[in-house]
Amino acid sequence: MKLPKQVTIIEVGPRDGLQNEQNFVPTEVKAAFIRKLKAAGIKEMELTSFVSPKWVPQMRDAYDIVENCLTEDSRDIVLAPNRKGVERVYETGCRAIAVFVGVSSGFNRKNINKSTEEALEETLPLVKEMKERNYFVRACISTAFHCPYEGKVDPYETLAICKAFRDAGVDELSVADTIGQANPLEAFSLFSLLKRELPDVLMTAHFHDTRKMALPNILASMQAGVTRFDASAGGLGGCPFAPGATGNVATEDVVYMLDSMGISTGIDLEKLTGAIREVSSHISRKIESGYYNLSL
Repeated sequence: MKLPKQVTIIEVGPRDGLQNEQNFVPTEVKAAFIRKLKAAGIKEMELTSFVSPKWVPQMRDAYDIVENCLTEDSRDIVLAPNRKGVERVYETGCRAIAVFVGVSSGFNRKNINKSTEEALEETLPLVKEMKERNYFVRACISTAFHCPYEGKVDPYETLAICKAFRDAGVDELSVADTIGQANPLEAFSLFSLLKRELPDVLMTAHFHDTRKMALPNILASMQAGVTRFDASAGGLGGCPFAPGATGNVATEDVVYMLDSMGISTGIDLEKLTGAIREVSSHISRKIESGYYNLSL
């Protein structure tokens, strides 16, 4: 079995994990959550997003989170879905920005009221501008495998979107199984294709655990050469524009699996579970990750 010696975890809990949470998590709790995640060894993280509070009320404290949580020894990423969001990031000290586009137009229309082509026309010039300003740019590719509105997605459509972002200059592609419907064969096939065609871009896999397939999909993706994975502490998350999508794969479950296989992540599991406890009493749903519940 072909396995890497080391894997990088990009923690998305503070942003992607909390964005769909019904209860507003106090800013000081979010900040403490982030600090403890960093203390556990997380070096790359999505902190928050500059989106309209009308649509994502949970992120209304984005300025405060960025002001209080940036550190020099980690890559702190802020999601900015449009020009207004990017301009707000420019006002802060954050130097890493994430943008997103779904492969399927059905998903994009539900999410941002644009087709995929229209979304790219808006986003790609922003990517080029951010690179001219020396920002690290992460492109999140939603519905890369399946769409809740259009069904199975052609891998070559996903490749075409990824190539467009590569040509615009992105540093990283986060390729997402947004509704958690991919299987290990699909994961291996798509990431083999993407790694072959786009060898010079950081390639990150983003799996949701809707059908408890995220860990097998991560294993299959490692076989395809992927060594970077998004994960959310406590398995928090879900997409408000993707019916049926449950939480992201739990960071602690990924770390436990990799540790047991002798693959280094640099993350301390005990400190990671402590970070989850920091936020667990403020969220509306039960933490469902296997490692966390066994540690209680």
